[in-house]
Amino acid sequence: MQLKKIYGIVLTVALVQSYQAQDRHFSQYTEMSSALNPALTGVMYDTRLIGSYRTQWGKVSAAYRTFGVAFEQAIKHKKLKKNYFAMSGSIFRDMAGDAKLGNLNPNLGITAVQKINKQMKVSAGISGGFMYKTIDVNSLRWDRQFNGYEFDETRPSGEAEVPRSAISSYDVGGGINFNYAQSEKFISSKDGNKLNIGAAAYHYNIPNNSFFVTSEKLKTRFVLHASGDINIPRSKNAIMPSVIYMRQGTSSELMIGALFKFILSDQSIRTNIRKPSAFSIGGQYRYKDAIVPTILWQYDKYALGLSYDINVSALTPASKRAGGLEVMLRYNTSPGYGKNLGRSNSKASY
Repeated sequence: MQLKKIYGIVLTVALVQSYQAQDRHFSQYTEMSSALNPALTGVMYDTRLIGSYRTQWGKVSAAYRTFGVAFEQAIKHKKLKKNYFAMSGSIFRDMAGDAKLGNLNPNLGITAVQKINKQMKVSAGISGGFMYKTIDVNSLRWDRQFNGYEFDETRPSGEAEVPRSAISSYDVGGGINFNYAQSEKFISSKDGNKLNIGAAAYHYNIPNNSFFVTSEKLKTRFVLHASGDINIPRSKNAIMPSVIYMRQGTSSELMIGALFKFILSDQSIRTNIRKPSAFSIGGQYRYKDAIVPTILWQYDKYALGLSYDINVSALTPASKRAGGLEVMLRYNTSPGYGKNLGRSNSKASY
């Protein structure tokens, strides 16, 4: 048997088990805040719609695909003064491997935001939703079903029967976040440094996670994250560092990196004819797993992000360093920061 096929079998078994025990993840994790920390909802954007698509491991097995769509809306009222609420709705869909192991996960969330002063905010958010997992074991083929000439699905596989093809449960998560943002009017201002530091936990209720044994539960996922914008002196450009650490059961993930943002144009002060735009390039490193080159293009109300996981783990001989492509699209209702709003109130794509 070829080495690639051996790796493919090992990968399929390992990733299906891992997929069942762990959550999805996005390489552009700072964009999909609904999957990172519920407390981020409404902190940096009044209204936002975002979609992500990710495919991986196509070189050694049936591609693993993840779809995600999220909507966020801040709810402000003069009676709340410096405080406000934000609501979010998201839906994620996964499809993994030859067994078509799928996960459908719709969620709703609410966040409370407290302004400390013009530059600082603290927030706390919770999310709740529904988890629905499916598997199609009939799509798998086994050695015992080969009759010497061809695959014969009528032959017994010799494998244990899967008692259930679908499981469902509810899911609860929550988090806290601290936001610091210097006041500025436009993206090219030199006082636009920004910082987010947060912590979150998902699966508080430890939902059921097995097609075989009802007592097997999905472990709580703990998240620590930090990200920011650091303006480069005497320029309109910035460095955007980020780091995330996640732990779920015995598995953990550390990812660190940065993007270099180049301002292409700023918004017209009076006419609004010229639109703001920026281009960012950089990457992330997922510890002992992958290098992730990333680019981000932002124009007016829109943003497009592309990243590609280059595998550097023990699976490199089979994957040929090809991990996964991720595409992110984002839309915001307003492109500019607006007078006296400050970056922490920004509705821009920046």
